[in-house]
Amino acid sequence: MTEAWAARTELTAILITVPELAAYTDRWRAVSRSSARPHVPLTELIPPHVTVLVPWVAEPTDDDVARLQGALSTVKPFELSFPTAGQFPNGTAWLKPEPFDQVRALLLTVFEAFPECPPYGGDFPDPHPHLTISSSTQGGPEVVAEANAALAATPAPTVQLTELGLWREDAAGVWRQFGAVPLSA
Repeated sequence: MTEAWAARTELTAILITVPELAAYTDRWRAVSRSSARPHVPLTELIPPHVTVLVPWVAEPTDDDVARLQGALSTVKPFELSFPTAGQFPNGTAWLKPEPFDQVRALLLTVFEAFPECPPYGGDFPDPHPHLTISSSTQGGPEVVAEANAALAATPAPTVQLTELGLWREDAAGVWRQFGAVPLSA
């Protein structure tokens, strides 16, 4: 992401939130900071999550939520695990969601429903689903090695994905959930 894009605030997003992983991931996220908000740890900005789409529509309407519900009408709930860690070329360390192809297909379904909202503002048109554990400035091979060792010793909790969360960022860069759309039952 470009620094200018990351510095924007008051965005909306569609997320797979996994608060069940907070106790597991906070060891990394509590000491990591966003380059755009270096005074605040990631744990205080947003819970552990996999981004589905950001930025989403600026002011979501009932029609936008209905469009998302329609897109998700054939997506069944599924178990989500995070068995391995990796990193992007910029140093950001992450956990890989599994089943990866199913998560990737979910993202593509949402992208197709909202073509006017390119992922990451167009900076990353084909994003790699991930759960960030350490930003680019605090990440790197050491964090990835530590995370993979931790995962091998004690796997991260497996969660049941049943809904996508609708989130809004405030002017200070803190995210709050304002809604959710369930996956097909």
